[in-house]
Amino acid sequence: MPQPPHIRTKPLIPGPVSRRTILKAGGTLLLSVFPVLPAAAAQILAVRVWPAADYTRVTLENDSDLKVTHFTVPDPQRLVVDIEGLELNPTLKSLVAKIQSGDPYIKQVRVGQNRPNVVRLVFDLKEEIKPQVFTLAPVGSYKHRLIFDLYPVRAVDPIAAMIEKGEWSRADAPPGSPEMPAPAPAPNPPLAATPPVTAPATVPPAPAVTPPVVAPPVPHIVPPAGPVLAQPTVPAPAVPVPKTELPDPAPVRPDPPRVAAQKHDKGGKVVRMMTIALDPGHGGEDPGAIGASGTREKDIVLAIAKRLKFKLEEQPNMRVMLTRDGDYFVPLGVRVEKARKVQADLFVSIHADAFLLPTARGSSVFVLSEKGATSTAARWLANKENLADAIGGVNMQSHDKQIASVLLDLSTTAQINDSMKLGKAVLGEISGIARLHKGSVEQAGFAVLKAPDIPSILIETAFISNPEEEAKLRDNGYQDQIAAAITKGIKRYFAANPPLAKGRQT
Repeated sequence: MPQPPHIRTKPLIPGPVSRRTILKAGGTLLLSVFPVLPAAAAQILAVRVWPAADYTRVTLENDSDLKVTHFTVPDPQRLVVDIEGLELNPTLKSLVAKIQSGDPYIKQVRVGQNRPNVVRLVFDLKEEIKPQVFTLAPVGSYKHRLIFDLYPVRAVDPIAAMIEKGEWSRADAPPGSPEMPAPAPAPNPPLAATPPVTAPATVPPAPAVTPPVVAPPVPHIVPPAGPVLAQPTVPAPAVPVPKTELPDPAPVRPDPPRVAAQKHDKGGKVVRMMTIALDPGHGGEDPGAIGASGTREKDIVLAIAKRLKFKLEEQPNMRVMLTRDGDYFVPLGVRVEKARKVQADLFVSIHADAFLLPTARGSSVFVLSEKGATSTAARWLANKENLADAIGGVNMQSHDKQIASVLLDLSTTAQINDSMKLGKAVLGEISGIARLHKGSVEQAGFAVLKAPDIPSILIETAFISNPEEEAKLRDNGYQDQIAAAITKGIKRYFAANPPLAKGRQT
């Protein structure tokens, strides 16, 4: 029987199905069968600690950007850091063993999984600090870095540090500098402070009674934001027992005439002290150039700078300030600012750089240029050196604008002219003991040479990228020869250009 024309039946076999419909159905099926996988936790690739008197830096290198919060806790002083998106791993646990007993600011660090995907670090501190916590994007050979910079509440003053070391007279503090602190009293008064009792020589002294060693109780520290899990066990510190014997005498070195602020020559004329700022390049997170045998520029130039410091301080009326005296990073602007704070008469930056070709060789001396580099190689080296802040890691959010302004082109023509005279004197002496890369002083826009009021030079002692020169740089004899040549060049410069009376203000 035929159906009425107004009734339509649905076909039993469906029509053609689009590919998109099938893919959507398949995706829905997979999501229903397999749960959504959580995002992979970030991985800590390396941990590094750089203790120094200026500040202590802790670096966590990782494979992704991390979100971090931190706060300080007093009595006793602690810095608590929570890092999100992180699971505890052996590399991060190794941070505990990297804290040195001589660290100026950190007693110890505790590491634990505070809660899922959150790791907590607790830094037990030796004094109150001003922390700076920031991240750095990948640069050079580094991945993402999380940086903890622990600065003292009162910044280290370079003149106060030199006074403490006996390298500066209190009467010679520059005008406008803060009052120098008095020497800190000894922690334990000497036994001879009581009135001595005269006794016959034949009477033996009474045996010393050693007091018992009592360890102070270790307080149980619970930061306010939650307990720290899996804390390493820290033994109670032992109280040192006072000793009656005298300490071993410090090694005696020649006492150069650098204590008095002013001296008189044979004719009665006043001769003032000359202050030289030596700047060993790179340091800390910034290794500088690395030779084929693994020699790091930052280590070589620090060794040469220390030799040079010793030789200069043996000269009459010369004293030296190092912009860094250990393996830690100093931003370019801070290097210049340190020299200006001590009102340095000269600024000498020491390097041992690399070039694109391993055949490049020879020593060079550079001064600042106002109009551009004198050669392509000079421009390339300057650009490379000026990346030090990016590689070493500068917290740009808190970078002192006054220090950063030093890197502007404020140098005068007179400063560059004086720098050229110094550079020629030093290059002439170096030519007597080493091959020169170029027979004249070169110029380029090195940021570290931009002190507007200090004659400044940068010395490339040799190319660490050249295997033969890398071997020379590692040799103690060559380091001593370079230091001696620079010393002679500085003496030649001062002989022809006596320093004027100090009139600058810090």
